Amino acid sequence: MTEKLARGVVEKRWWVIASFLAAVVVAASGARFLGFSDNYRVFFSKQNPDLELLDAVQDMYVKDDVLLFVLAPRDGEVFTRETLTAVEWLTAEAWKLPYSTRVDSVTNYQHTSARGDELVVRSLVEDAASLSDPELVGARRIALAEPLMVDRILSPRAHVTGVSVTITFPQKSLREVPEAAGRARQLADRLRTRAPHLDVYLTGTVMFNNAYAEYGQKDMQTLVPIMFGVILLITFVILRSVVGTAVTLLAVALSIGATMGLAGWLGITLTPVSVAAPTIILTVAVADSIHLLLAVLHGMRHGLDQRSAIVEGLRLNFRGLSLTAGNTIIGFLTLNTSDSPPYRDLGNMVAMGVAVAFALTILLLPALLAVFPLPVRREAMAGDIALDRLAGWVIGRRKGLLWGVTAAGVVLAAFSLRNEMFDDFNRYFDQRTEIRRHNDFTAAHLTGSWIGEYSIGAGRPGGITDPAYLHKLEEFVQWYRRQPGIAHVYSITDIIKRLNMNMHGDDPAFHRIPDDPELAAQFLLLYEMSVPFGLDLNDRINVDRSATRVSVNWRLPTSKEYLATEAAAQQWLKENAPEHMHARATGPGPIFSKLGRRNLEFMLQGDLMGIFAIAGVMVIAVKSLRFGVMTLIPNLLPTGVAFGLWGLLVGRLGMDAAPVTGMTLGLLVDDTTHNMIKYLHARREMGLSPADAVRHTFATVGKATMTISLTLLAGFGVLAFSAFQFNATMGLLSAVIIAVGGALEFLLMPPLLLKLEEKEHEKALVSAVEPAPGPASA
Repeated sequence: MTEKLARGVVEKRWWVIASFLAAVVVAASGARFLGFSDNYRVFFSKQNPDLELLDAVQDMYVKDDVLLFVLAPRDGEVFTRETLTAVEWLTAEAWKLPYSTRVDSVTNYQHTSARGDELVVRSLVEDAASLSDPELVGARRIALAEPLMVDRILSPRAHVTGVSVTITFPQKSLREVPEAAGRARQLADRLRTRAPHLDVYLTGTVMFNNAYAEYGQKDMQTLVPIMFGVILLITFVILRSVVGTAVTLLAVALSIGATMGLAGWLGITLTPVSVAAPTIILTVAVADSIHLLLAVLHGMRHGLDQRSAIVEGLRLNFRGLSLTAGNTIIGFLTLNTSDSPPYRDLGNMVAMGVAVAFALTILLLPALLAVFPLPVRREAMAGDIALDRLAGWVIGRRKGLLWGVTAAGVVLAAFSLRNEMFDDFNRYFDQRTEIRRHNDFTAAHLTGSWIGEYSIGAGRPGGITDPAYLHKLEEFVQWYRRQPGIAHVYSITDIIKRLNMNMHGDDPAFHRIPDDPELAAQFLLLYEMSVPFGLDLNDRINVDRSATRVSVNWRLPTSKEYLATEAAAQQWLKENAPEHMHARATGPGPIFSKLGRRNLEFMLQGDLMGIFAIAGVMVIAVKSLRFGVMTLIPNLLPTGVAFGLWGLLVGRLGMDAAPVTGMTLGLLVDDTTHNMIKYLHARREMGLSPADAVRHTFATVGKATMTISLTLLAGFGVLAFSAFQFNATMGLLSAVIIAVGGALEFLLMPPLLLKLEEKEHEKALVSAVEPAPGPASA
């Protein structure tokens, strides 16, 4: 049946080519529907409980994002006329940014003071250019004594300040975030021109959201073309054929185009994670093409004409190509167990790409090869002789290799236990990126953009002015301020204490929570009536005044550090506060810290499902339980070795490592499948001894195995250069696994095969140690 299919493809080659090109054009046209998500929420499923908590808190107060301008005067002092004038100008201009709903700075900070029985609320700095030196000193003194400013929008040394812009997106278009970020950059450039003595940095959730899309698109524009160049070089060096290389790249390009178009038709939105799909599809498609091309060239070197070699090559490789495509699809479909939608999209896109690449390999590629002449060398090549010598060396040292390689792999794999879960959305971008540099500077000199939000309930409507509630809330705030790594804690208790002092003639003795709930309520009402529009407490107090919001800024914690502090906070609330005040932290940082562990748990389930599924497929395909199960050893061991090396050299793993096992298992089993099928063909149909069957396997698919390992290594190695650490870590780990897996195909799998049949063919194994004079025949 396979031979009939192959002959039909060759005979009707023009019809096959025309049909496929038309189908690819239709599929690829869906690419116009592809969009790029620029919201960190895309990493969370709608059923994620941590995202549900974030939505609940934001619905209770306001759904906002932060855009933070960080200003660093080169003279090291914020409170100068020149710098404060620049801050005043920026504060006014920031209100004009798209979707801006609030602006906070040292100049418009609402300072309260007493004037007799009257509460005076005014901006801390007005008309900065006209301030006298004593007025500057007074403003500086007030600012540095205000806990709601220091470590939030003013550094403790007053050498760096920030202008915080609250952005509320209507969420009607994918252009909202890029628009706001672009306008913010323009405003920052204008400020640099007006005030060249300032270094200006931009950070906040708006800039992070924009960076997800920005650097994901850069990866598409840079990494994919680089990968095409690398693959072109590797393919040409191996095939030594311009026609073979050109046909391969055409098939690859069509595979990627069709897949991306299908993703568009299915409504998939690209993310910085799923944007890696074209690179992965590229490597898989090349692997399929090289298997067939090398088989065709092998046949032609042994006397077949080109069309007969195409038919024979497809006949011999159809089963292997089918199995590898199926196993690779299984591996990537395991990503659907991920709790993070971008990984599910990546798995589904690559699975579609593998299916398309398989169809193109068995139908379009043979048709193209039947059209273009394929020059080939008839003599044995140096690579063939080297592979035969390698086969003899492996056979002769089979016992040492079996136990030595296995022991080394197990020892290295044991170091995988040294890895710790580590997620930090700031480190999702490497230090080459603007967002990382700006955020690192902000964390070191001003505040942390990693914010945890608590909604602390008062137990009843209007209960937030109850002194008992306010005292306990103040205890919680002070407890948090004593914890290591905390930059700032924002709570209404600081406002109420200051108002109480103001209404008692600015007497410092009254800088405390008032004992009368009615008095506290009056203070808040008076304050809100006095502040300008947009600077009220709606983002701090819910509608029925039954809860308040406490914001905790961390200075770039690791997920482990955050989870430890959050656990301690939960314990403090449980032991010291009434039940209605118990709350969990939420916000982008906290939910990302929990996502890695949650995602890993889900992915482990998928990995186990994939392992059993692939093992089942192999057992059925090779019609042998022992050979089918044996294929898992050289495919699982590389993963253990890679994670062990990572444990020795790095020791930190995040959610970027979660999909690696499922992905690479599907890819590694490609070479194992072809090697196993060739070996069993030699044993069962050609009647060769185990040693000669190993030689035959090296001769027929050894070059393809080596080429595909190099191709996959190059593909994932290119991903390791991504500025987006999700893709870089995933690419680097996958590259290490593939490199180890490729080596084990030559050094461990043959000794395993020989061990399985050692007793039956002891004499044949001994006689086969001496290398043959030339390469084995097909």
